[in-house]
Amino acid sequence: MGGCLCFMSLFKLHSSFKPAGDQPEAIRKLISGIEKGFDFQTLMGVTGSGKTFTIANIIEYIDKPVLVIAPNKSLAAQLYREYKNFFPNNAVHYFVSYYDYYQPEAYLPITDTYIDKEAMINEEIDRLRHGATTALSTRRDVIIVASVSCIYNLGVPMSYQEASIHLEKDKLMVRADFISQLIKIHFERTNGVLKRGQFRLRGNNFEIKPVNEDITYRIEIEDQIIKQISVIDNVSQNILEDLKEIVIFPPKHFISSEPQTKEAIKNIQIELKERLSYFKKHKLYLEEERLRRRTRYDLEMIKTIGYCHGIENYSRHLSGKLAGEAPDSLLAYFPKKNRKADFLTVIDESHIGIPQIRGMYEGDRARKQTLVQYGWRLPSALDNRPLKFNEFLSRIGQVIFTTATPGKFEYEHSKAVVEQIIRPTGLIDPEIEVRPVFDKKHNRSQISDIMDEIKIIAKKGERAIINTLTKKQAEDLHAFLTQNKFKSNYLHSDVKTFERTDILKDFRLGKFDVLIGVNLLREGLDLPEVTLVAILDADREGFLRSQTSLMQTMGRAARNVSGKIILYADTITDSMKRAIKEVERRRKKQLEYNKKHNIKPKTIKKQIEDFLDLPTDQ
Repeated sequence: MGGCLCFMSLFKLHSSFKPAGDQPEAIRKLISGIEKGFDFQTLMGVTGSGKTFTIANIIEYIDKPVLVIAPNKSLAAQLYREYKNFFPNNAVHYFVSYYDYYQPEAYLPITDTYIDKEAMINEEIDRLRHGATTALSTRRDVIIVASVSCIYNLGVPMSYQEASIHLEKDKLMVRADFISQLIKIHFERTNGVLKRGQFRLRGNNFEIKPVNEDITYRIEIEDQIIKQISVIDNVSQNILEDLKEIVIFPPKHFISSEPQTKEAIKNIQIELKERLSYFKKHKLYLEEERLRRRTRYDLEMIKTIGYCHGIENYSRHLSGKLAGEAPDSLLAYFPKKNRKADFLTVIDESHIGIPQIRGMYEGDRARKQTLVQYGWRLPSALDNRPLKFNEFLSRIGQVIFTTATPGKFEYEHSKAVVEQIIRPTGLIDPEIEVRPVFDKKHNRSQISDIMDEIKIIAKKGERAIINTLTKKQAEDLHAFLTQNKFKSNYLHSDVKTFERTDILKDFRLGKFDVLIGVNLLREGLDLPEVTLVAILDADREGFLRSQTSLMQTMGRAARNVSGKIILYADTITDSMKRAIKEVERRRKKQLEYNKKHNIKPKTIKKQIEDFLDLPTDQ
């Protein structure tokens, strides 16, 4: 298997490596499960065992698009780069939440405080999102690496696809009609510098910057005929490529035709009338006036420009769906066969991903119910939501969970759990050392101890990860280490998406020696330069110090021959005991395999590169 499959496939895997260790058997078993029609399977692979490479071999074998779901943006970016490298000639795309900052609309009845939706959209992530939906609309050899945002309402794929404009060289095109078509699908006309989702005119020449690519199209019309379609350089305006045809997709995912919009307005007005009657009947006059004023303003905006702030709250009407019906998420853009999902789903670090997907709906609904109750939104706003867990399961095809620590759901539902403990590199899980949080005998704290350890690894040009319990503790420790002349940085969920990938790259490059964090330094991050993982306060039993969390964090040291793990704890908790016991089981199996096959462990070698494809001016 791997790169030597002898049939025509959608996907062509490019790699200088061949499956080794436990990988060949894992690939064989998982493909067998797919062929038998297993709905759920689990690849239980230890850190550094090459789970992504195993899945890449399976992707090459199957003849379907693929959705890979990661629990956070950093891991999604890393996986995107890995799959992009494995499949350079296929369409590999990145789909995560496009907010750098997001404050959802909310109302706090106790203090009578309304909080308007406030968001800072990252234009580059929006471009990548549109790249994903465009690829799914135009081809089949597609791998989308996404975060859990893929289960949120996105707009109707059919409307998005039908609104696209197909242009062919030598075909009829009336200048005024083309302008009208572009404006109708929400392109903006400008005379200034072109931005994504805009167009400008120079005589009969159109220059259009699509939303899904960092390029500019030039469309030349002469005597109502398209004479030339070109890709031009964004700066020099020189022609880079001539094309025979292109498809221009809308710059917004929420798109409706004129008849759909008219019908939606009619239904919104009916719902508004019913809701106002309800408030009046119950003498809720403030709520009545509030809802009337807001909804009428939104309707006027939709009538005038086809869009309004928070238009997604009217998505049920705009899409023609029934009350309570599931919204269309990214999953709706994937193909179906005989009304069933025709794609493979890979849920990476599923022990985190599955609980995330389960919890999204209830959290979203609780906030919106308050908005509806107090007249800030119509009841139909409740249908602008993420998928429920059962809706998610009904919309995905066959699933492979990948994790070193499967959860209850994976064990209960997987028809095959495939173990991948032997690494191709022969690397063994590092031994675990437990040291006191505070050593009374030597009057020495865990911070003093770890500082001495950092000095040793810094001299060798190696890296250390320190895991804390809170974001503030991570920031405070970074400040303290910096004051003491250590080169450190921190990473947690408040750090912006692109900044996270830059920090990880700089860490690997050696611009600093110590990376401090909480949750984001657990699952999946591939940092082979790390030789020391230290977990502070490891005996604080709870979610952040559970067996799963401890094992995932410790795994960051498993990609280097010199890997070392220190748990700072004054007592050995049950979670610590179970984690240490499992590591010892794996070490025994790995050592026996290496001895039998005369293998000498080698540190993983991995090229340092940017995770995401961004314009050079970013």
